[in-house]
Amino acid sequence: MVSSAIPGTGRFARGLHPDDKKSISAGAGIEVLPTPKSVLIPLLQHIGAPCEPAVKPRAEVRLGQAVGEAKAFVSAPVHASIDGKTAAATVTTLPNGRHVAAIPITAAEEQSLSGQALWEDIYGGQWPTDGLGSFDPEQIVTAVRSAGLVGMGGAAFPTHVKLTPNEKRPVDTLVVNGCECEPYLTADHRLMLEAPAPIITGALLAARAAGAERIIVAIEDNKPDAAEAMAAAAEGTPVQVAIVQTRYPMGGERQLIPAVLGREVPTGGLPLDVGVVVVNVATAAAIARAVIRGKPLTHRVVSVTGEGINQPKNLLVPLGASYAELVAFCGGLADSAGRVIAGGPMMGFALAELDVPVTKGTSGVVVLTEEQLRRAEQTACLRCGRCVDVCPAGLVPTKIALAARHQDWETARRYYLTACFECGCCAYVCPANIPLVQLIRTGKATMPKE
Repeated sequence: MVSSAIPGTGRFARGLHPDDKKSISAGAGIEVLPTPKSVLIPLLQHIGAPCEPAVKPRAEVRLGQAVGEAKAFVSAPVHASIDGKTAAATVTTLPNGRHVAAIPITAAEEQSLSGQALWEDIYGGQWPTDGLGSFDPEQIVTAVRSAGLVGMGGAAFPTHVKLTPNEKRPVDTLVVNGCECEPYLTADHRLMLEAPAPIITGALLAARAAGAERIIVAIEDNKPDAAEAMAAAAEGTPVQVAIVQTRYPMGGERQLIPAVLGREVPTGGLPLDVGVVVVNVATAAAIARAVIRGKPLTHRVVSVTGEGINQPKNLLVPLGASYAELVAFCGGLADSAGRVIAGGPMMGFALAELDVPVTKGTSGVVVLTEEQLRRAEQTACLRCGRCVDVCPAGLVPTKIALAARHQDWETARRYYLTACFECGCCAYVCPANIPLVQLIRTGKATMPKE
């Protein structure tokens, strides 16, 4: 049963409700992308230290074999997503512009898993909800770390770090994030509909590892079918499925926690400071697979959508596959295509080329048309205050952005530049068309450290 009995109101302060455009791909069932001829596995797909190569060039590797070793605590290993042969390490550019080392793998003629068999191996079959107390918390954390799990909602923070118990900051609640608030994206929606069982199992395991007594799956009210599917899978377990308001950016931890629990995460703090751990639904499913089946993260579901793609789809793809492969499988770009975005249109990055690998944090590929990109000319700030009205962090975006533009670091710090999480609400409503998010993002990268 879907419950309305949560401590919070199901809402958060400010934010906005853009046209979500989810109907473009929400009805498209998940398809398995055919094995590409090659993949490129970046050694940095997460927040933290990059991996070190664990294989030599021209080595035969199997699906799931570690090809990058994580030696730092805040890091995550990476694994081969296909059977094949490695080549010499190279450098690739991620959508955020960062240059990272990567391991190329050329696919073998025969793959151990593909098509429906691959889907069944990752998400199919039985997922236990009883007897999970036999798994020791340390055992769960170790399995999660070895599997290379990170936040799959986009942040890509190593999951084992979140789940490692902290005596000074005990956890009482695990929130499973099924909001998927970014416009267009439907990968999590489809996963909740088509594979709810491993999400519930993963949530139970994550809660045991973190020491949380309460588990709440939060889903926006524009996905009632997903809520019903999750509630059915959770029947007979302590997992509670709760509906929250459809409002952007509900998927952000600092918005979701107040909405669900009525607790405010302090500026500069973490969910742990208020006794909460948040994991994405795809991450929860990956936790179940890592612990129950001993399998690492090698694939993820990605939405390929937007008015500029010929056949919008939701795809199960191997990590390291190129965006070009995904676009081609979806019928290619429409004649009207104007821009390809990695992620959603609010927080994603525009791609200069499609020869870029899918990573653990890739939730979608959105193709916008030329008509959608037409904007009025940028003008001076009107002092209208709209950016302040919608900022979910309670900041003054125009002050921060203009301080960053003029490298006025004292002002930027005074108005909490680093507290901005770049959700894009301010730029969305700005009548002067100032690129507020880009200015703030650049400011973070260039501001001298104190």
